[in-house]
Amino acid sequence: MSFVELPHTADVKIRATAPTLETLFSEALAALMQVLYGPDRNGGEKRAIQLEAEDHESLLRDFLSEVLFIAEVDGLVFSGADIHIEGNHLSASLNGEPFDRRRHARGTEVKGISYSGLAITSDANGYMLDIVFDV
Repeated sequence: MSFVELPHTADVKIRATAPTLETLFSEALAALMQVLYGPDRNGGEKRAIQLEAEDHESLLRDFLSEVLFIAEVDGLVFSGADIHIEGNHLSASLNGEPFDRRRHARGTEVKGISYSGLAITSDANGYMLDIVFDV
């Protein structure tokens, strides 16, 4: 795991680092699922997502918002994703399983993904993300 929870007054703030943009998006997905459902997540069921946005921050917010919507509406808990980003277009194949109250009820409800404090930066070492989940 390359993400940590940072102090925040009311919500959950995450900082993630990764060598590539795709891996950074995967880390953000893992952080969201960890907050929502705890550590016990497996695969087996696939979902595909295609999105386009104005910039990488908007693309990430849209991606995580779509994942949150699918998780809530279809009752799925995702363990990972195969993500491809070209410019501002994302295609992802999500890997998950049906929600199981005995295994997945350890987390915190996330109401949405905030634009406030959302920042993706890069340097010679890769990418860093700060993001806030509204709880």
